[in-house]
Amino acid sequence: MKPRSRARGWTLQALYAWEARKHDVSLDETLRQFTIDRNIAADSREYLRRLVRLVDENLDEIDGQLESALRNWRMDRLSVIDRNVLRIGAAELLYVPEVPERVAIQEAIILAEKYGTTESPRFVNGVLDALMRRVRPGGGRPEGAGEETHP
Repeated sequence: MKPRSRARGWTLQALYAWEARKHDVSLDETLRQFTIDRNIAADSREYLRRLVRLVDENLDEIDGQLESALRNWRMDRLSVIDRNVLRIGAAELLYVPEVPERVAIQEAIILAEKYGTTESPRFVNGVLDALMRRVRPGGGRPEGAGEETHP
């Protein structure tokens, strides 16, 4: 498994832990504790931190973009796994220009297959595909997206 794929899995677990704690501590603090408690390979750690930081810094924007791509669903009604798989995929679609959009979606589907229900992969695919088509109707990233303040 590639380091970024492993980092996505760790990101999902960190986001799950954060939600399980009902956001009592910051996502940054959850990640700090998470990385202490687990043996995460060095080649995955940087991307794990990047993804968590992107979700943390852009949570309202990511959730808003996902809400607009959901049909007959709200973010708070989704399972914790599906919600956070979607957040990871959306973060990559919106803010990680070096990850091709189809790769971001496929990686999210793989996470949904591994951690979600039997319906999760198809659901995640549909929502992220709708988001991609809405924010990039002619290809390319939406204006302003992907312009990170952190390397």
